[in-house]
Amino acid sequence: MEGVKEKITKYWKESLIYLFLISCVLFAIPSIVYMVQNKTVFEFEPYFKFLLNNITDRIDQTIIYIIILGLMTFFYWKIIKNRKSIFPTTKKMFVWITIIAIVFIAVLPFMCSDVFYYLGIGRLAGTYDQNPYYVTINDFVEQGNNKQLLETDTVLGQGYINDWGDTTVVYGPIWTLICQLIGSISFGSIDIGLLIFKIVNVILHVLNAYLIYKISNKKSFTLLYALNPFILIEGISSVHNDMFVVFFVLLALYFLTKKKNLLCSVIFLALATAIKYFTIILLPFVIIYYFRKEKPKTRLLNCIKYGLIFLIVLLVPYLIYIQDMQVFAGLFTQQGKLAKSIYIIITEYFTSPEGLVDTVKNTLLGAFAIIYATYCIILLNKKEISFRKEMQNATYFIMFFLFFLITNFQPWYIMWLFPLIIWQKAENIRWIVQISLIAEFANSIFLAYSEGWQNGTPFVYILTTGSLAMWIINEKIRNKRKIFHKKFSNKIKLY
Repeated sequence: MEGVKEKITKYWKESLIYLFLISCVLFAIPSIVYMVQNKTVFEFEPYFKFLLNNITDRIDQTIIYIIILGLMTFFYWKIIKNRKSIFPTTKKMFVWITIIAIVFIAVLPFMCSDVFYYLGIGRLAGTYDQNPYYVTINDFVEQGNNKQLLETDTVLGQGYINDWGDTTVVYGPIWTLICQLIGSISFGSIDIGLLIFKIVNVILHVLNAYLIYKISNKKSFTLLYALNPFILIEGISSVHNDMFVVFFVLLALYFLTKKKNLLCSVIFLALATAIKYFTIILLPFVIIYYFRKEKPKTRLLNCIKYGLIFLIVLLVPYLIYIQDMQVFAGLFTQQGKLAKSIYIIITEYFTSPEGLVDTVKNTLLGAFAIIYATYCIILLNKKEISFRKEMQNATYFIMFFLFFLITNFQPWYIMWLFPLIIWQKAENIRWIVQISLIAEFANSIFLAYSEGWQNGTPFVYILTTGSLAMWIINEKIRNKRKIFHKKFSNKIKLY
């Protein structure tokens, strides 16, 4: 009887990765059906539907989505728990990571159409020699009488009908160059362009997983990232540029911790910042840690030296596009929008929210700047610096920036926390992973009721209450373990 039970348990553990794969394939089926029926993604309008338009209504689609996402999440946690028996070798682990990532190439970006904007601006810059920091896709098409191009260039056409088609580039120049390259080799086909972008993101996903493994030398951290449904959906299905940011940050941390090469670390951090600007938060932590054995004055001088190198690497790509200071307008464009953040609550419940939003935002920004600057000064003068401890502190700053300073919060921004999970406390690791999954479930509110701004309020409530609940549960588990270990150690002392 004992042998039968062991065999069943072993069979169950070995089946987990296959069950996870099946749930991922189920997630891809609606997109596959859509492509079979339509043959192209041209004029694809996601409107936050699970692509079952002709089969069932929005509520039923949302229920199906939640069930499949729930299955993926369940098997994901079970795989993490049984990783040693499922992946006896590192090679097997990466084979499965690659297979599962490839499945998500088939999943269309039904919850976010940003990738079509990326491709559109890439085509605008690379093929039509327009400066996307000064000319929008809509400007080029309408003011230049170029509507005839929409008939043959479906990349430009899809960008033209995108919600961001009337907006100049809101990202740094490295991202624009990447878009320009991919847009140019799409040959004007939105299907080829999307496929190339997805393949690139799959490669990045596997490389990110590999870098996490090389830095941590642990399967647990690798799998927490690589098989996370949140990462697979937002990074590969929705093709967000945060995958590139994670890649450059991981390279910066790899060269710092494993190669002891500060110059490369600073360069890669600058490249990450030349996509999304929040990564500049990490710069003082990286430089001061490297010179942790030096005196405060030497640390400060090196901060200035490598800070200048960082700025040069960051600003040089802007020379390709700069005409005047408007090239930096994208820094503020997204902050002028409200979505899925604490600020959406203000607009919901206050009669004159505009001034209050600015007051709260500026107050929190001022508090952040003071606390951050103060901590950098403290760090300069610290006698003993632990990289683990400082990465934990850096994570808190990024969390504050993420959840309290961004007015246009989007769930995929949580991806920014994953390069630093290696150095977090166990309870913080659980919470980061849990909040990423809660955000994905919370996003289902838009599947049910469309992408209206007013649906940002229930999203924030679900994300906030779910995150607090997970934090409380994690704290209770931690306290129980402390009590258990204390009792156990006391019993050992008695003997």
